[in-house]
Amino acid sequence: MTTASPTHTDPLRGPTPPAPGPRRRSALRPLVLRLHFYAGLCVAPFLLVAAATGFLYAASFPAEKLLYAHELTVPEPGERKLPVSEQVAAAREAHPRGTVSAVRPSPEDDATTRVLLSGVEGVDPDHTLAVFVDPYTAEVRGALEQYGSTGALPLRTWVDEFHRDLHLGEPGRLYSEFAASWLWVIAGGGLVLWFSRRRARRRVRGTEGRRRTLGLHGTVGAWAAAGFVFLSATGLTWSTYAGANIEELRVRLGQTTPSVSASAAGGGEHAGHGAAAGTGGDAAHGVGLDRVLAAARAEGLGDPVEIVPPADASSAYVVKQIQRSWPEKQDAVAVDPGTGRVTDVVRFTDYPVLAKLSRWGIDLHTGVLFGLPNQIALMALAGSLVFLVLWGYRMWWQRGRGRAFGRPVPRGAWQQVPPLLLVPLLAAVTVLGYFVPLLGIPLAAFVAVDVALGEIAHRRGRRAAAGSRTAKT
Repeated sequence: MTTASPTHTDPLRGPTPPAPGPRRRSALRPLVLRLHFYAGLCVAPFLLVAAATGFLYAASFPAEKLLYAHELTVPEPGERKLPVSEQVAAAREAHPRGTVSAVRPSPEDDATTRVLLSGVEGVDPDHTLAVFVDPYTAEVRGALEQYGSTGALPLRTWVDEFHRDLHLGEPGRLYSEFAASWLWVIAGGGLVLWFSRRRARRRVRGTEGRRRTLGLHGTVGAWAAAGFVFLSATGLTWSTYAGANIEELRVRLGQTTPSVSASAAGGGEHAGHGAAAGTGGDAAHGVGLDRVLAAARAEGLGDPVEIVPPADASSAYVVKQIQRSWPEKQDAVAVDPGTGRVTDVVRFTDYPVLAKLSRWGIDLHTGVLFGLPNQIALMALAGSLVFLVLWGYRMWWQRGRGRAFGRPVPRGAWQQVPPLLLVPLLAAVTVLGYFVPLLGIPLAAFVAVDVALGEIAHRRGRRAAAGSRTAKT
């Protein structure tokens, strides 16, 4: 960004002289145009992958219900559900290996109970084996690998990991964080450019060529920009580097998500009694699952819930609501395994503001907050992003009109920004770059390379001019 005389750049016709007086464009527009152009060009492949895999993830929710209908539902609801302990016993008889890590009682009349087993040979250590039991007959209807708090089964798990890290593990998460770090910048820049154009030049009907592509790109981008900013912000909350910074900020502000205390009240006597009652990892510690569930129901915990057995002799049962759809149900209680008394309660209504916003944001991002309408909206956003990327590359091709493929926006745009605006802007970018490293580091690298290329071009121009003067003399 080292050149030259201040010129404005029209996205259709290239550089044009600045218009005098009040008709002069905003000083920021050329800078935003150049940033939008290069960021879109370089980040677009990552956004394309994130959008395509995000579309598949949103579609995997209804697909999962169809694909695993045998395991998820019962053939015919009965009159009375069996005690949870009997359902767990049936699951353990069919699958004796591993230990019971949690139990999700049937939340609906036609839904099966899930008994989650950890430490099962052949199952990913980060996953569990979900054994599906008919709550009316104790028939085991199958077993599938499960991942995450939303209970993702193999299809959704595979798509989720593909979207998150391309099945490359922790290093692969950098791709999705990089895309999320830049999506809001590109969307915001596009919005500024769209609304800074004259209304007559935004229309799509009656146009052709690059003007039509630009109109489609701008119109769809303007309508979808708010959704892109939301996806970017919520995606960063559980990313590797930016997510860690956000979590640290929440800790400092006292806005972390509270958790129920799993320490068993009463100390050694109750804890020892509970430990003695548990055998073979069957979750039958102390008073047992049925009394624990009844204690949680008495505290107002309605379905769906998950029962987590004590981790050791000094721990309590934890029963927590797991409904991520609106309205959220996230209350949790701890129950002493020796007495069946509730020892601690955490209510979702008591969560700090940022904890609630984070929960709602993540659930909206993953498509569970409003169910099918949420998933359709996510698919629409993902599809629009795919088309925006394709239209963006098409405009890049059309920009040179067959003579100069991918002709870039001229350098020197930052020189047109007044210092009173440029200095605060640089300060804000520096702070953002610190908290969102995969935005700040690539941006700094781009500026360094751009300045270096500009300096090289400037020196070549001076040498060419000097050679021309020497030849004339």
